[in-house]
Amino acid sequence: MTGPLRICLIASSRFPIREPFAGGLEALTFHLARRLVGRGHDVSIFAAPGSEPGLPVTELPLEAFVASEAARSDVGATPAQWLAEHHAYLSLMLDLQVDGADRFDVVHNNSLHHLPIAMAWSLPLPTVTTLHTPPVPWLESAVKLDAGRGAFTAVSAFTSRSWAHATASTPIHNGVDTDQWAAGPGGGAAVWSGRLVAEKAPHLAIDAARAAGIPLVLAGAAHDPSYFEAQIRPRLGPEVEYAGHLTQQELVALLGAASVAVVTPAWDEPYGLVAAEAMSCGTPVAAFARGALPEIVGPTAGRLAVPGDVADLGRAIAEAARLDRTAVRQAALSAFTLDRMVEDYEHVYSGLVAEGIAA
Repeated sequence: MTGPLRICLIASSRFPIREPFAGGLEALTFHLARRLVGRGHDVSIFAAPGSEPGLPVTELPLEAFVASEAARSDVGATPAQWLAEHHAYLSLMLDLQVDGADRFDVVHNNSLHHLPIAMAWSLPLPTVTTLHTPPVPWLESAVKLDAGRGAFTAVSAFTSRSWAHATASTPIHNGVDTDQWAAGPGGGAAVWSGRLVAEKAPHLAIDAARAAGIPLVLAGAAHDPSYFEAQIRPRLGPEVEYAGHLTQQELVALLGAASVAVVTPAWDEPYGLVAAEAMSCGTPVAAFARGALPEIVGPTAGRLAVPGDVADLGRAIAEAARLDRTAVRQAALSAFTLDRMVEDYEHVYSGLVAEGIAA
């Protein structure tokens, strides 16, 4: 790295950057920004209203748009929320076109919106986008418009491979705060953590834990009430508890006391932050072998199961619970620290800035 950088960090316009985090993207943005500031960089975050006041945040201008009666009568009218997010990012990108090079050295797009990718070519400074998802139409089309002028990273080698047909990307695993996600004693119930939605399939974790004969605690936001009422609530009982949406401190205590963490994606998980968090607590992981989880959960840190196979996941839970917690913790310390993640991003930033100077 050549020295302190002025970094424009574009975040989600939908979910604020504060605890309890809505997901891995928000957690990554929070910790990346704090560590970059701590390492002497000048960071400006453009994020959703309500973000952590201790961070250098400029709120994205999500002004409510009130359409005219004529516009509302259009049967193909775009929802107001979509328009608000679109115009918020458009306003930011237009501002960066005007004076971005005077204010920043590099732009890091950490959002899921298409405009920062599609308009990156028009900025007078280098831009890198982190790919957090498998290819989706609105982002893939934006990458095509970018035409190779922006740089990309991906949260895992799996995600990088998923995007290879559209763009090259450098895999950088998300880091976790291994000091906050401290080693715990284990020995308690199994824990499932994350958003309680169908694509995360916590109902399969319940079924597998029952098959393994181990109690289970669920923790996370119930973002899909209909799914929760249909699949989760009927399965709750003496051996299955829903703890709600916990703060990070509460979740650390819960995971540290768990005998095993269960991860049950019903889709190709781009990374698997909950697995890395559990490993940092010394808690072994039993997970479906989908997406990036096979590269996150090695044999010293957990056991993998055939995707969607409840009986095999029950087997993985029983086996993982017997693993050495010190070795599990060491696996996290070797691969998933925040310092390693930030150093990787600093390397990307510095390379882009140097290329810009050379050009």
